[in-house]
Amino acid sequence: MTALQKLGTSDLAVFPLALGGNVFGWTAEEKHSFAVLDAYTEAGGNFLDTADVYSAWIEGLKGGESETVIGKWLAARGNRDKVIVATKVGLHPDYKGLSASNIKAAAEQSLRRLGIDHIDLYYSHYDDPSVPVEEIVTALDDLVKAGKVRAVGASNLSAERLQASLDFAERENLARYVVIQPEYNLVSRDTYEGALQDTAEAAGLSALPYFSLATGFLTGKYRPGITVDSARADRAAGYASTERGVAVLEALDTVAAAHGAELATVALAWLLTRPTVVAPIASARNLEQLPGLLAVQDLTLTDEDIRLLTKAST
Repeated sequence: MTALQKLGTSDLAVFPLALGGNVFGWTAEEKHSFAVLDAYTEAGGNFLDTADVYSAWIEGLKGGESETVIGKWLAARGNRDKVIVATKVGLHPDYKGLSASNIKAAAEQSLRRLGIDHIDLYYSHYDDPSVPVEEIVTALDDLVKAGKVRAVGASNLSAERLQASLDFAERENLARYVVIQPEYNLVSRDTYEGALQDTAEAAGLSALPYFSLATGFLTGKYRPGITVDSARADRAAGYASTERGVAVLEALDTVAAAHGAELATVALAWLLTRPTVVAPIASARNLEQLPGLLAVQDLTLTDEDIRLLTKAST
C-alpha cells in the first residue's frame, strides 16, 4: 500500500497523486466522473482537487459544477472521512477576489455544493493584489477557527506575497499556508523554480503542481502533424512546436520504454523527484486515462532517468 505523505506542517496525509476535478461536470459528465472517482479511491487515492470556478469558462455553465459532482459522489458513497477535499476561492463569477467578506461567502457556497461541513484544504486561487495579505490571511484563519477549514494554501502567488503572508501569519499566530499550488511540469519550470520554490522550501511548504501533464502534452498524444480531438488540443499542441517540447518528448519516450511505462506516468514521477513536490495534480475524464496516472505510485526513476529528463526540459 502506498505510503501517504504529510502536507507541509498540517495533519493532512495524501496519496502521491491528487485527482483533478476540473473535468467533472465539463468534459466528464456525472456518470463518468463517478466512475473515475470510484476507481481512483479503490486504488488507494484520497486527495481530490477542485475549485469553485470550475467550469464557469464554458458557455452554459456557471461555476460550481465540479464541486456539485464531487458532493453528490461523496453523499452517494458515504466516504467523506476517507477523502481529503481541496477547493479554491477567488475566481467564481459571483465571488471574485480575496476580500475577507468574499472569501467567507464563497466558502459557504463551496461547503453547500460539496455537501460537507468542512473543507480540508482551502486555497486562494489567484492572488488579488488589491487586498492586503493581512486581510486574506486573517479571513482564512477565521474559517479555520470556525472549524470550516482544516488547512490553507495558495495557488498562483508570487514569492514576495507568499513570504509576506507567511510572516504575518507567524507574527500574529494565525493559520499559515501549508502548501503552494504552482503551474509546474517538464515543459513549464520557470514559474515555480527559483524564488517561489526557494520560499516554499524554506518555510516547509509542500508543492502540489497543476498542469502537471501540460494540459495533456506530456501524455505523448500531441505530436507534430497529429490532430487530437480535445478541448485542450490547441494549448497542448503548442508545446509540440517548441524545441523544449520536442526534446522532452524524446526523453520521455526513452525513459518510458526502459520501464514499460506510459509517458504520463514518467512525467508525474519526475515531478515527485523535485524538491517540495508531494502530489502532482492530474485529471482523467474517463477510466481509460486513469491507469497511467495511478501507476506513478509504483514507478521509481533512476538517477540517469532523472538526469535525462531534467536536461531535456532545461
